[in-house]
Amino acid sequence: MTKQVKSKQRVAEHGEVFTAEREVNAMLDLVKDETERIDSRFLEPACGDGNFLTEILRRKLDVVKKRYRKSPSDFEKFSIIAITSIYGVDILADNVVECRKRLFAQWNKAYTSVCKEAANDDCRTCVAFILERNILCGNALTLKKVDENHEDMLEPIIFSEWSLTTGTMIQRRDFRLDVLMAESADQNDYQAQLSLFDDEANGAVNWETDPETGKPTPKPVAVFPLTDYRRLGKNE
Repeated sequence: MTKQVKSKQRVAEHGEVFTAEREVNAMLDLVKDETERIDSRFLEPACGDGNFLTEILRRKLDVVKKRYRKSPSDFEKFSIIAITSIYGVDILADNVVECRKRLFAQWNKAYTSVCKEAANDDCRTCVAFILERNILCGNALTLKKVDENHEDMLEPIIFSEWSLTTGTMIQRRDFRLDVLMAESADQNDYQAQLSLFDDEANGAVNWETDPETGKPTPKPVAVFPLTDYRRLGKNE
């Protein structure tokens, strides 16, 4: 767990104060069951260097260990699922880099300990790639990427959804965060959703109708072929 303040300047410029370990655990205990569900997705919109996300991952990996420690292949697969479920945004690039490092180190320690000789660099490369897609530098208020000066860019924040299908095959679909947030805000009012994104770059092009429910659902901006998780990122 890192200290709560890195510098007075960062506090003054960005209001950056990290949540202490006791408070992190107290807050996560309010949703304890979800933190211990391997595939339950979490998004931290101001993730800092990862105090909340590393604790969530620790809890998930503890569950994976209890269930699958006797099977290295199962532990590997379900630890990947745990990693794919964790998302974060921060406006400061150094925090994003540090958060990815902390999450990878935490996962790799558990992976190496359980899988031993079966642990492999292909899987490690996969986890590093997923973290590059899941922990992003951006402004969680405007839902846009930021540049090196922490200024908003034109590009929206885009996250990848990772779905394990059969065996070790993963389906990746990319979605705009602003569209996902609109769905979450008002799932019953399609027009209200579209009114939030009514410029030429957004609008109805980001929505499609669910054939089963008839309701609008976010449309992915990209869909990738089914890929063995050990090959993720190698064709990017």
